[in-house]
Amino acid sequence: MEFGKIRKWYKLIKASQKVQAIWADIKQRIAWLMPVLAWIGTKLSWLGKKLSWMNPRRYVKRMDTYIIRKFIGTYVYSIALIISISIVFDINENLAKFTTNHAPLRAIAFDYYANFVPYFANLFSPLFVFIAVIFFTSKLAGNSEIIAMLACGMSFKRLLRPYLISAAIIAGVNFYLGSYIIPKGTVVRHNFESLYKNNKKITTATNVQLQVAPGVIAFMSQYDDITKTGYGFTLDKFENKKVVSHMTANIIRYDTISDTRYHWQAQNYKIRTLTGMREKITSGNSIDTTIMMEPMDLVFSKGQQETLTSPELRRYISKQQERGSQNVVQYEVEYHKRIATSFASFILTIIGVSLSSRKRKGGMGMYLGIGLALSFTYILLQTVCATFAIQADTPPMLAAWIPNLLYVFIAYYCYRQAPN
Repeated sequence: MEFGKIRKWYKLIKASQKVQAIWADIKQRIAWLMPVLAWIGTKLSWLGKKLSWMNPRRYVKRMDTYIIRKFIGTYVYSIALIISISIVFDINENLAKFTTNHAPLRAIAFDYYANFVPYFANLFSPLFVFIAVIFFTSKLAGNSEIIAMLACGMSFKRLLRPYLISAAIIAGVNFYLGSYIIPKGTVVRHNFESLYKNNKKITTATNVQLQVAPGVIAFMSQYDDITKTGYGFTLDKFENKKVVSHMTANIIRYDTISDTRYHWQAQNYKIRTLTGMREKITSGNSIDTTIMMEPMDLVFSKGQQETLTSPELRRYISKQQERGSQNVVQYEVEYHKRIATSFASFILTIIGVSLSSRKRKGGMGMYLGIGLALSFTYILLQTVCATFAIQADTPPMLAAWIPNLLYVFIAYYCYRQAPN
């Protein structure tokens, strides 16, 4: 028994010696690591001071947060109010059509109005921005809050900072929605309208001719978009202005379940290949072939450009220009308009703040009227310039940016006059 106790105590002593040795080793390593950590902390502190200009809190103070919250809150409230009124009028106008065409309630709510709201909210976003700025800024001025800010030594330029931050947030959200989200919803809304509202959807095309590749011309006497089938098809390939291949087919059908794009199936086909003075003829009942065209290239419907996201618009415009097609102006206008409309938030924000930031004895009635007139004329000018671009050969990029270029000078004049 005594020997067992001694052995037990001996093991405990040895274990404690090992623990002490491990702890001593850890302390040694920590002692070595401390200067390294101190050096890293010094460098991080130095880097933090150098990058302090990137800290949002340096620019967004409590007053800025207050104005941003007021701006975005009023903007959302004005959108909700006006779109709600628009929905009521739209239901009143189209209820008879929905009832006649037996539109399901679920489709009305989720296919039509769920996509109606973001589309029109984004379309008239510059107007909502201006209304929000005028409304809450005039209220701040009426409560002498802006007078207190300026009396503390704040410049008018500094006062604009939270407004421009809010405009940047709204512009970014509008651009993302308009370029990537809303076009997908517009497809659903257009399909609903063609089924239950207008009963008008272009599904056929006649005498379609297009260049599918350099020197390759395709022609269809008739095309049906519902079945994705073309009739009276020919495909001619030219080299040095001479025909080197001529393909005909009674029927050609687009393969919608293929893993690859541009996959067509021709029926009752004949291919004539010309090599010098020799001619080779190949014919058959059916052949799978790749032709660089898609159904969307054959049938054009009104507002089709609104159903494409910005990357799809860019690819479509590039493809059509390579083919030498002239029917891309409205697509180019739509592409540039999405960018230009986002910048309109900044311009109309500056005009709105400049007009409504002073407390006036006669009230804000006249200046509110001037501001609303400017915003409405801006939207009208956008439409007029887009029409001119399509019908009068105006460069699409210039047509989309003309309203912004014009209103930049108005905004600058209002900005210069505001402090006075």
